Amino acid sequence: MVLSILPDLGKRTLVMGILNVTPDSFSDGGRYASVETALAHAQAMIAEGADILDVGGESTRPGATEVGTEEEIARVLPVIERLAASDGTPPISIDTYKAKTAEAALRAGAVIVNDVWGLQREPDIAFVAAAHGAAVIIMHNRTDIDPSLDIIEDMKTFFGHSLTIARKAAVPDDHVILDPGVGFGKTFEQNLQAVARVGELKALGFPVLMGTSRKRMIGALIGAERPVTERLHGTVASNVAAILAGADIVRVHDVAAHRDAAAVADAIRKEVR
Repeated sequence: MVLSILPDLGKRTLVMGILNVTPDSFSDGGRYASVETALAHAQAMIAEGADILDVGGESTRPGATEVGTEEEIARVLPVIERLAASDGTPPISIDTYKAKTAEAALRAGAVIVNDVWGLQREPDIAFVAAAHGAAVIIMHNRTDIDPSLDIIEDMKTFFGHSLTIARKAAVPDDHVILDPGVGFGKTFEQNLQAVARVGELKALGFPVLMGTSRKRMIGALIGAERPVTERLHGTVASNVAAILAGADIVRVHDVAAHRDAAAVADAIRKEVR
């Protein structure tokens, strides 16, 4: 069960801290590309209350260059190994769509696979996750943007395909988390709907993760000319809205601010129910 990995899931909103060990991520590319800087940032997020650390070795920003499997493994493995060997480290997630990278990361101590292609780019990743008893985050994604779509209905269809792959690989339903994929293959309006209509995804019976941190949608709303690092307040607002709509996990760059915001939003959500 996901609860064996994340025992507080469903009791309060969990905060997933983003740890990009990449040279080209849109927000913090290159800042934590060395093992030592990555570990220092991880420890800072742990001190701020991160419930999960999401380690990624390939940027998934629009237009990013794909990274070969061996290079991706070389980037993430030393960090995951060191984190997994350290007392007090929260559950580690590997942000990858590649089966071989997931296998290496899970062997090194990761317990969650976060796949931005929802198991559909390399379906073998589902078998890898099942073999290790890992939780799986299935993110909605599209290769093209179609403004005519009801994006939530498109998500439901997409998730249906992903769940078929997961079940074929013997990934239990209670190991699955859904992510609407804000910023991936969607118009500005569809991204807003992905946040506002979280409740419709929760009705599918799975926990939902929301990832809006510092994304272009936030910039468009508060002033696109402002630096990416000045999108904290807008990000917090979007995540509070998502929590009130039913989100269970928020994936963020700024852990401390979101722990505070989530505590308030959780208290309000309990009163609304």
